[in-house]
This record gives sequence, structure tokens and C-alpha cells, in this order.
Amino acid sequence: MSLIATGISKSFGSNVIIDQYDFTVTPDRLTIVLGESGSGKTTLLRMINHLESVDKGSISLDGIPLVIEGVYQSNDNIKQYQHKIGLVFQDYQLFPNLTVLENLLLAPLSNKMGDREQLIIQAKDLLEQMGLPGKEDMKPRQLSGGQKQRVSIARAMMMKPSMLCFDEPTSALDEHTVSKVAELILQLKNQGMMILIITHDRTLVEKLSDQANVIESTSFI
Repeated sequence: MSLIATGISKSFGSNVIIDQYDFTVTPDRLTIVLGESGSGKTTLLRMINHLESVDKGSISLDGIPLVIEGVYQSNDNIKQYQHKIGLVFQDYQLFPNLTVLENLLLAPLSNKMGDREQLIIQAKDLLEQMGLPGKEDMKPRQLSGGQKQRVSIARAMMMKPSMLCFDEPTSALDEHTVSKVAELILQLKNQGMMILIITHDRTLVEKLSDQANVIESTSFI
């Protein structure tokens, strides 16, 4: 079980962001890409999540290819790949008009991943795991930043991915909440989840570095 990217490249005009880069994520250790804004780390994350196309190279997850030598695979392949990867956005991207429970149910119901009652049980179990029991009827505006982060993680977990990607997971959080998020990420890793974290937060990296491979984004070119 792994994500493997080989020889991936990306340029915007004459600006080379990533040049023939090899990259692997496995479940035995966290993978952290550390760098400042504009260093290419978010571009890497977006390519892995099929939100940005590669110019060259190959990406596969659990043996399912997304792109091979710059050629994107069939729609069926891409759909299988995308079901195996979850993304926790920097700004959470929760739907403000929906309750916490409705936010968790939306994607799995749309993808027919179970009947509503089964998915409600799964969602409530995840909320409890995230330390949010009883929050299912609240709206995002009623939650703290740390609680929104946990709801966003639970929403990604509803799709039962093999790998979770975190985009700047602690950018708007205080130090105490950063520690709580670090504990949660380690808990997910210890459950066998592959984890990729994109961050500029060296405090977070220090809390996780004993169980992580830390990659400086300056190595992309």
C-alpha cells in the first residue's frame, strides 16, 4: 500500500515549479513536505489529488494509476484513484448551510456508499473518534477552528480513503490546538492510514518528526 510518483514535473510558463521529482508515501511513517509559500508544495499536493495536471511523470496509489508518463488514464481508473485519497483543506471548505452531520453525509450518499442509516451510524462514530460527540446538528459557524478541522477530517474519512492529505492543517490554530491536531494525525497514522502533510509550520513538524519523513520543498528542482 503506497502512493508512488515518479519523474513528475510541473511548470507555469517559463517558471519550473517541480522538475522530474520522485516521491513516495507509505503507511509506516508520516510524510511531511515543509516549505514556505510559493515553494511548490501546494502544487505537489494538487497534482497528487488530481486538482492540477502534471506535465510529465507518473502517479499511482495502491497500484491504481492516475497518470502514466504524462498520460492520464481512463475515467474509471481516475475515479478509483480519487476514491482512495482524501484531502483536508486549509480553509476546511465545510458547507455553511449544512449541519455537521449533513456535511459528512453528502459525498458518501452521492457516491452510493451505503444507505442513509448506515452512513449516519458511521458519521456519528467518526465524530466520536474525533472528540466531537453530540456536535452533529451544529452548523460550521458554531464551531471553533479546531472543531472545524476535526469535522473536515471526519468528512474525508467518510469516503474510506487509503491516504489522507492535509493542506496547512494548523495555519489558523493556536499552539494548544496544534498539539491536539498532531495527536489526532498520529492516531490516524497508527490505525494504518497513509498521511501526507503540506505545511510551513515548524512547530507541527517538531511534534511529528519522530514518526515522519520530512521533505524540504526546495528539493523539487
